[in-house]
Amino acid sequence: MSAVLDGKPLADRVAVVTGASSGIGQATAERLAALGADVALLARRADRLEATAERITQRGGKALAMPTDVTDRDALARAAAAVHERFGKVDLVFANAGVQLISPIGDLAVDDWDRQIDLNVKGVMYTIEAFVRDLESAAAEGKPADLIITSSIAATRVLEKFQVYSGTKAYLSQLTRLLRTELGRKKVRVSAVEPGMVDTELPDHVTDADASRLMADLIKEIDVLQSDDIAETVAFIAAVPKHVNLSEITILPTEQII
Repeated sequence: MSAVLDGKPLADRVAVVTGASSGIGQATAERLAALGADVALLARRADRLEATAERITQRGGKALAMPTDVTDRDALARAAAAVHERFGKVDLVFANAGVQLISPIGDLAVDDWDRQIDLNVKGVMYTIEAFVRDLESAAAEGKPADLIITSSIAATRVLEKFQVYSGTKAYLSQLTRLLRTELGRKKVRVSAVEPGMVDTELPDHVTDADASRLMADLIKEIDVLQSDDIAETVAFIAAVPKHVNLSEITILPTEQII
């Protein structure tokens, strides 16, 4: 556990975490709750969400499991209403849900292209739609307000066969910069987290042999990041004084050079 924070610096915060059923999202939901936030967990896998919410509750935190497909705008609207009813206004959004599907462009894996665009881009946009008014309102009341988006080092690296995935992540990094031109003026902090190789289930979705080998070799050869490392970074972004916006953080394993 790479904890650098202690106490309850996120007390009285209400957080929404998407992609909260595993990996970075699950670890971040648990960490935010441990630091005092009330946390709504959104993802499609209800059983995983319920198990995470139960762990949070057993440790004295507050959690709401909301099975939600973030590519479904109506489902997100229903989730937002449920969060409001349980916890009130949201002031911390971690838009983390995403998928990585790697293939040569000539394979014409159009369904995979669509899935990545729908989840990695549209899912984030729909999450913003559901909660941006809350963030603006919280900031107007003088409270901290954070929109934190999971991008990737792939947004800036040139990796063969990663064109669609990397394109979606480049969109998110640029989106974060552009959103600050509007939301920053309203005292809403906007941040992009760009991890390198993290030992999560995300690479399990990769069917291309070369990409799978690249990731497997990294995990085998170097001390890669863990989900807890990203969770602590997200928590730190939200815990710094509200006039401080850590707008773009690249997190790499020390030994990762590609």
